[in-house]
Order: sequence, then C-alpha cells, then structure tokens
Amino acid sequence: MQAGDIRGSKSYPRYPVMDEMQLRSTDSATLDRLLETATADFVVASNRQPYRHDYGADGDIDVTRPAGGLTAGLDEVMQRVEGTWIAWGDGEADRAVVDGEDTVTVPPDSEVYDLQRLWFSEEVIEDYYYRISNQLLWPLCHAALATVEASGDAWSQYREVNDEFAAAIADRADSDGIVWLQDYHLALTPRQVRERASTDPFLAHSWHIPWPAWDTFRAAPHRREIVRGLLGNDLLTFHVPRYCANFLETAESALDETLVDYAAGQVTYRDRTTTVRPFPMGVPADRIRAEATGMEAAGFREAFKRTHGIDADTTIAIGVDRLDYSKGIPERLAALDTLFELYPQWRGDVTYVQVGTETRSWIPAYARYQKRVERAVDDVNDHHATADWRPVVYTTDMISNEGLAGLYRAADLALVSPIRDGMNLVCQEYIAAQADDDTGVLLLSDQAGAHDVLGEWVVSIRPYDTTGFADAIDEALTMPTAERERRFDALESTVLDNDIEQWVRDVLATVTTLTEADEPGAQDASH
Repeated sequence: MQAGDIRGSKSYPRYPVMDEMQLRSTDSATLDRLLETATADFVVASNRQPYRHDYGADGDIDVTRPAGGLTAGLDEVMQRVEGTWIAWGDGEADRAVVDGEDTVTVPPDSEVYDLQRLWFSEEVIEDYYYRISNQLLWPLCHAALATVEASGDAWSQYREVNDEFAAAIADRADSDGIVWLQDYHLALTPRQVRERASTDPFLAHSWHIPWPAWDTFRAAPHRREIVRGLLGNDLLTFHVPRYCANFLETAESALDETLVDYAAGQVTYRDRTTTVRPFPMGVPADRIRAEATGMEAAGFREAFKRTHGIDADTTIAIGVDRLDYSKGIPERLAALDTLFELYPQWRGDVTYVQVGTETRSWIPAYARYQKRVERAVDDVNDHHATADWRPVVYTTDMISNEGLAGLYRAADLALVSPIRDGMNLVCQEYIAAQADDDTGVLLLSDQAGAHDVLGEWVVSIRPYDTTGFADAIDEALTMPTAERERRFDALESTVLDNDIEQWVRDVLATVTTLTEADEPGAQDASH
C-alpha cells in the first residue's frame, strides 16, 4: 500500500480526553491490575533522577527527594512496581552510594526500587544537555527559531548519551517489560533500544514540551533522525491534541516511508506502529492544597507582605515562572504598564508579585532575557510607583513549596502568559492552592497547552496583544463575585479531579490496553 492511500484525508481522531468538559477519569482498577502483574522489568528513563546524593556541610551524605510533580508522581509508581529508574547521576556524592552496577536502592527510608545512574563527563553534558537539549530542541519546539544556536559537532554527543540510555534499558527490559521514557532529552533512545535489544519491550514515551508545526520543525538539522528515534516507541504521548496532530504531520513529511493514519492517531514505520495520544498532565493538587492551608504558608505570606510593603487590603496578582524566554514575562509587564495608564483607578490598589527562578543563565539567550525582565520591572515601577506603593514586586529568592503555596493563596489573580508552553503547571498550582472561600481568577495565555483544558473558565489572553491583555486584567479585577465563583468552581473540580496521579493512571491504562491488544510480537507479525 502506498502512503498516499491513507494520507489523502487528514481526519484527526476525536480523542476521548478532549471530548468532555473534564479529562478522562480512569479509576485505579486498571492501574492496580498493571502494577500487580508488573515485574522488575518496569523501567522509567529520564534525564533527571528522582533522588540525588550530595555532601552536606558536615561531610555527611544528604539525600534530596523528588520536588517536581512529574518526578514525585513517577516515584510513587516505581515504589509500587519495584522496577528500575535510569537517569543521569549529577549529584556530587552519587558515585559514593552506588554498587558495582552503578545502582542504589531508593527511597532511602524504604529501599524499594533500583535507581541506576549513568555517568557523563562535563564535555559530554555541555554538548548533550546544554547545546542540543536546551539550545536546539527546546527553542525549536517552542517555535523560538531566533534563539536556536548552531550545534556543530554536539549532535554526536547527544546521540552517544541516548545510546548509553538505550544500552542500559536493553539490559533491564525483556519482551514482557514496559519502558516509560520521559521528554526531549531522549529522542533517539527508542530507536536505539530496538536496534540493541534482543527482546521487544513495550516502549512508551511522554514528550513534555510542545511539538511544533512541520514548517517549524523542518528547521531542525537532524529532523529525520529525531522522528525515526521517536517512531521506535509503541506509544508516544503529548499534552494536548494539537501537538499530536503536529507530530503526525511531521512524521508524514519528514520520512517518506511512513504510513500515517490520521483518524486512528497512528504512524507505521518499518513494520512498527506508533500510537500517538494526548494526556494533559496535572499537579499534586492535594499536597499543594495542604501546603497552602498550613501554618508555614500563612507565616511566609504575612512576612512577605511586610517585607515588601504590601498592605493588607491590597489586591494581589501573581506570576511564577522560570526566567525562560518562552514564559512571556516582559510582555506581561508591558500589559501591566498599560493597565495603569488606561485604568488609573488601579494605581495604589493592585500589586503584581513576580516570582522568577533563574535557569540556564550560562546560555546567552537566557542571560539576555533575565536582564530584559529586570529592565521591564524597573520601567513599570519608574512609571507608576508612589512613595508608599510599588506596582511590581520582583524576587528571585528561593521559596519553599509551602511559602509558594502561601503566595498563591494570597493572590486574587494569577497571570500565566507564556508565549508557548507544552502544558504549564503554574496555573494548576494556583487553583489547587486556593481554599475555603478563595475564588481566584486565572488569566491564561491561549498559547499554553493548559488552555485547551481550562480555557472555558479562564480569562483568555494573547501575550503580544498588550492593550487586550491590559483590558483582560481589568475584566478580572472587576468581575462580579458570582461569576468568579462560577468559574473557580469549574476550574477547581477539573484540577483536583485530574491531578498528577490521574495522569499517571491514564497513561498506564493506555499502555495496558495496547499491551493486551497486542501481545509481545503480535504487532510485528501482523504487518
């Protein structure tokens, strides 16, 4: 059959996850069935490790536990299946605690599953992580082509690191095994596993950043190799359907040998079919809510207000972002500047708190961006500040999870305005942190994947429409109480019902469905 026999009609699948007001709600029965039958051949592979060992000030070895929602969610699964997690060992004491197979049993207090660490030199990390992952793939997938840096010969190191992950996976997983790979750092690994393994494990891969349109992705110098790598998977997941659609078109355009079934959401390449599905990721909502209502959160919130001169009756808007050019912070500050010009009644009554986390400062594009944010903050304050009021409070201080939850709860509005974002968890964290009679209003960019899920109940914004953005902030500030409550109730139920645990359950339920439909070897035999 020629590829054109199916490509003629781009009838995209109606993914169940987006056909209802809430996300799909798979109960835990399917996951429990999978976990009960899983063996030690359940493998997770990611660049970031779930536990890191470092030397403390006293010379003893300290353990840093999972912090991010994704890592914590997968850690819980691994504690139930007792499998293996493969990751880059970047802690200064990581080598001191592993055995002869570079493995340590974690968590430290219960020692349930294996964490296998891979070691890479600084030169390799420079090429694999900084140059390819963060200066090529990240800006490319966020459609920020002007910030893409020439990779030169760094690609060979990216390929080598992916191959080391593949070798470790091939040693761990047999034909009954399930491997779950994470994100853009391991784009080549699935194909390399297929080439290395004498067995045929089920490979699932979750891509946590946007997948751009083909017209953007075609700028990638190694586009064919990347797509071939990802088509080594049995299941490839993105956060929302439009990224799935973009990938299907990329697979069709980048490789002549592909057979794309748009209606089924599947790509067949070299006698293997990859199923492409959307699974919007959530946050650890119950944990965040508990943190937001605790004593530490309340104490931090009040101390923060005193330190920064925020009066008790001030209306607070908040933004929480890594200082990354995809987050749209200067555009947000420009909208606030315009707000105070067009709606002067808000001067002295509204304070915007911007929490920024420095990231990748060694990359010139990020260093320039961080200085641009600082200048934008100064501009707004210079234009509008008074003797007893500052419109923008900007901090890059390290804030605990409890402190951040406290700030979320204190905020009447959240401004989440990325120029492009795979999902965006900040908007969900903000909703989860509201409690009791809180009815915060969420302003959310239509360029965030989360907007596909929450857009009906947010105040939608377009980051580059400065006046429209300012108007949206005024709309949120003047929104009637009944309307705030109606929107918040819908946001709250969606975020709480579809948290990080539900995301894990839904992905693994699909893995179970696909493995039961195609027993090991059945898929290859059918083509």
